[in-house]
Amino acid sequence: MTAQALRSGASALGIALGEREIATLVGYLDLLAKWNRVYNLTAIRDPSRWVVLHLLDSLAVAPHLPEGRVLDVGSGAGLPGIPLAVVNRARGVTLLDSSHKKGAFLRQAVGELGLTNVRVEITRVENYQPKEKFDVVISRAFAELADFARFARRLCAAAGRLIAMKGIYPHEELAQLPAAAIERVERLSVPGLEAERHLVVIDPSRLLE
Repeated sequence: MTAQALRSGASALGIALGEREIATLVGYLDLLAKWNRVYNLTAIRDPSRWVVLHLLDSLAVAPHLPEGRVLDVGSGAGLPGIPLAVVNRARGVTLLDSSHKKGAFLRQAVGELGLTNVRVEITRVENYQPKEKFDVVISRAFAELADFARFARRLCAAAGRLIAMKGIYPHEELAQLPAAAIERVERLSVPGLEAERHLVVIDPSRLLE
């Protein structure tokens, strides 16, 4: 049932999942269920809702991302970074979180799932010093837009973009940013989810204007 729901949901998003991707994502949910009993990685207790609220919610952004290396800030249980890495093995993804418990889970998941395109960094975003900057710096429920922009802008490559996943249209948060820095706000449709989802794309080079 999980595999079929995942396959049909991804298809509705325009993403064709092969058997390898399905098996990896189902394996990820199995690991999440095992570790969540001890480490409280997700507040959503019902695993039957994880396909929609975690996997499809993360995959909904995939068609909207620029090419290049991705940094998932405040990755938590690996969302959206792990699903994004699974469906595009050619894309390098770094999962960043300050929690050592969550970092331990992320490293275990990356190893068990064979995600050779994924790195895990355990540190606060303001302390992170990568050797290379990123084309996409994304967050899912990490912080308000102004804080996300302030902490993460320096991690973007010259033509990189800050991308924030939000629920309802964030009118008040957008008002705290320079209008010129807001490249676009897209409404997303997540299969099986009635709640609103929006994607905010920020041009960090315009944050000082």
